[in-house]
Amino acid sequence: MRLSELVRRLFTKHVTVAVTEGRRRKTHVVEVEPSGNVVYAFILSLAMLLCLSALQIAYLIVMHEWNSEIFTVISGLVGTITGMFLGAKS
Repeated sequence: MRLSELVRRLFTKHVTVAVTEGRRRKTHVVEVEPSGNVVYAFILSLAMLLCLSALQIAYLIVMHEWNSEIFTVISGLVGTITGMFLGAKS
């Protein structure tokens, strides 16, 4: 399975819709898929997060100290990814 298909499944909403047919009321579950922009933005953010984490680890190994600027960017990306998840599921 490709990564874009997995991300698309993660962000797919399941909405219950009530339909009235005469006296009967039926419910149907409708799947709402995310746009392609959301999927690719998430994949790009995840790739950037992995690269920045590797950069922070390399900086720790070479310089023997913590780089707060890299950590700030990592924290911002984690917030962005969390916001994407919460926004897609609501």
